[in-house]
Amino acid sequence: MAGRDEIVRHANELLEIERFPEFAPQGLQVVGSEDVTTIACGVSCSRELFERAVELGAELVLVHHGLFWRNEPLVVDARLRGRLEALFRGNASLAAYHLALDAHPTLGNNAQLAARLGAMPIGPFGGVGRGCTIEPLGLDAFAAKVEEVLGRPPLVLRGGDREIRRLAVSTGAAGHDLLQAAHEGYDALLTGEPEEPSAATARELGVHLVAGGHHATERFGAQALAAHLAERFELEWQFVEVENPV
Repeated sequence: MAGRDEIVRHANELLEIERFPEFAPQGLQVVGSEDVTTIACGVSCSRELFERAVELGAELVLVHHGLFWRNEPLVVDARLRGRLEALFRGNASLAAYHLALDAHPTLGNNAQLAARLGAMPIGPFGGVGRGCTIEPLGLDAFAAKVEEVLGRPPLVLRGGDREIRRLAVSTGAAGHDLLQAAHEGYDALLTGEPEEPSAATARELGVHLVAGGHHATERFGAQALAAHLAERFELEWQFVEVENPV
């Protein structure tokens, strides 16, 4: 057992949340039990996630996409009420880490996905991504490797016939980073979602875009953080997968 506030304070410091001012509050978002024995983690807030976490006995729920966003109406609608009620019934706290969890050099979504692909980090890319090198692969072989890691076939926007040696990884909705990847000499961008101009950009600049899904590419950071916290504070942890095709 460990104290909720001690756990959250450690996570805040580890992820250096003050470096990432954004439109979603990071850290503790809903206050529940002061004592924690079990952490449940997931990608995004939902009533299903919270109900399943409470059923598992989790006193702390850890997510990447939190409950509150500054670009949403300040109204407790049926969706938000149902989610809060699920947390309140289990006296469970909620902690959320968005960009800070994307960016962490070892526990972050980008670092974790790159590691599973056997990519070697060479430094940051864009705001929160990672620049990497990989053993030379053709686009089809690389896409097959991504499918194996993510469990779903990615969308592939081909940028010619070039092999992939330098890879930019920026999970989630980072199709806008394709231009930067091309200008910095990367052979491909691996992300979650493309943007409408991405297909033409790929063709015209000769850079590949591989989009594995927003949810699918961001499944690993919360797990890595939960595992780290569980080890440090001698807790149990579980990942709660809520299927999402996006």
